[in-house]
Amino acid sequence: MSRSLDLGPLRPRGAAAPLLLSPSIVLVVILLAFPLVLLGRYSLNRFVPGKFMVDGLTIENFLRFFSDPFYLDILWRTIGISLFSTALCLVLGFAPAYYIARVTSARLKSFLLICVILPLLMGNAVRVAGWLVLLGDRGVVNAFLTAIGLTHDPVQLLYTGKAVLIGIISVNLPFMIITLQSVIESIPRPLEEAGLGLGAAPARMFLEVLLPMMMPGVIAGTVLCFILSMNAYATPLLIGGPKFQMMAPAVYEQITRANNWPFGAALAFVLMATTLVLTVLSSWLLGRHDPQRKESAS
Repeated sequence: MSRSLDLGPLRPRGAAAPLLLSPSIVLVVILLAFPLVLLGRYSLNRFVPGKFMVDGLTIENFLRFFSDPFYLDILWRTIGISLFSTALCLVLGFAPAYYIARVTSARLKSFLLICVILPLLMGNAVRVAGWLVLLGDRGVVNAFLTAIGLTHDPVQLLYTGKAVLIGIISVNLPFMIITLQSVIESIPRPLEEAGLGLGAAPARMFLEVLLPMMMPGVIAGTVLCFILSMNAYATPLLIGGPKFQMMAPAVYEQITRANNWPFGAALAFVLMATTLVLTVLSSWLLGRHDPQRKESAS
């Protein structure tokens, strides 16, 4: 008969827990909360060249954003690119994630995981530079199209929305594959075989058996890719060019080039609030189809 281990004096008591948590709480406040509060104060400033802080509070920076069609267009473009790229990452990431999760060879699985993770070891700017070489007017793609006779003049691939979409997907796809693979690997294979054995077509088995159990991974991967897309900086800046603007480069331009900290801070808060609202909304919508959440709620 086993006996439970008595921790005795090692068990944390009343006043000990706050003392143990206080260093981490102070660190979070200093590194996260304080900069946000300071940035929020900047967003309520009037823009006075050469000054960071001025007396009085104003919401004119937010009113300027929501009344200017140019910046509203940047916001909607950012949301559209983020939603579309996240959906494509989910569609493109399922097949490799499923194959890696179901492969039986441990060596092959490790090799495939390394291939997926390897791009994450390089910075976004390095990967974007690779797309500049591929999609440039004298890049690999245009050289190939010219060589096979499909075109005589270079095709405009860079500095377009499609190029930005390709770049963002290439950056975010490994995160989606890793997230889905870890969840699919935890789903017992006999459940799929049972669905197929009972006469369900592969598509129906996927929709009614595999997909509901994959929902935690779908939610996590979708949220992660959407947040990364909304805050993408290097990809739209280098591939999109000055004509195709998104929110993160616009924030950087206002703060560093225009030296307009109040309006740049307002743009940053609009971006953060939009990302937070859409992330919570998407998580709620996807969570409605998660059977595990339904069971825990009931």
